[in-house]
Amino acid sequence: MWCIPPKQSAAFVADMEQVLDVYQRSFDPRFPVVCMDESNKQLIGDVQPPLPMKPGQVKKDDCNYERHGTSNLFIAFEPAVGRRDVTATARRAKGDWATYVKFIVDEFCPTAERITLVCDQLNTHALSSLYAAFPPEEAHRLARKLELVHTPKHGSWLNMAEIEFSALSRQCLDRRITDHDLLAREVAAWAKARNDHQTTVHWRFTTTDARTKLSSLYPKFLP
Repeated sequence: MWCIPPKQSAAFVADMEQVLDVYQRSFDPRFPVVCMDESNKQLIGDVQPPLPMKPGQVKKDDCNYERHGTSNLFIAFEPAVGRRDVTATARRAKGDWATYVKFIVDEFCPTAERITLVCDQLNTHALSSLYAAFPPEEAHRLARKLELVHTPKHGSWLNMAEIEFSALSRQCLDRRITDHDLLAREVAAWAKARNDHQTTVHWRFTTTDARTKLSSLYPKFLP
């Protein structure tokens, strides 16, 4: 018998533990775990040329700027081997997600038998997006290669791709980038540098930790 459930439902706990179980799997190149996420980047240009650096002085940007729209960034991160891809797209619709998933299947993990794809619960992150973008034979081929594991709502912090996006924001995107092509080149160079060093995430948070540190999120049984 349940008592009054906490604000976060049992669905949150179930989704969280599923993700944490995935992270505890032993590495097998036939069945890689890939964390995927997406984010917007506002494109901004200068109205006045910035003042260049001088000895003892940093570069100075004028407070005025021009907006040049936004671009979307997809990231795929395989933590077991410290490998990632970052791709800039003009949009983030179902077709864009499906196209990037096709890239993951055919180019990022071409030899995998089945890919566990960790992603959040955005409405485009579903196998149905494949069928909206491709002929049924192709959509079915891609779907059979995938195991989708969704982080819980309000629990996207469980996706290791978010850690990569945080590093990308600090190391590459914390400045004005004017246009889509420049953004694409910059994020590709950032990803290559981290791949060359096999930079990865050492995930330590387990189901046991969750049941201790997040015990308030778990429904309670009455005696």
